[in-house]
Amino acid sequence: MEDDLPTVTVRLWRADAVVLFDWLTSTDLDSVPVTHPAQKQALADLLSRLEWAADTDVTGSTAQEIAAAQQEVARDMGW
Repeated sequence: MEDDLPTVTVRLWRADAVVLFDWLTSTDLDSVPVTHPAQKQALADLLSRLEWAADTDVTGSTAQEIAAAQQEVARDMGW
């Protein structure tokens, strides 16, 4: 049934995917401020896609890889 739903493809820089995956797995989604329950569900869906997508390998990132990814992503912050 889920395969019948419209989808979009989003390309992420690998470092962004590593940082997002690490954050999503270490965050209590019940404590994330949302204005609608669908926002929390969308975060859970993103985590699931990062876990199970065949073309990502972020689930096995080491602490060193996560730290390096955080530095890469933070370096490009324009604010």
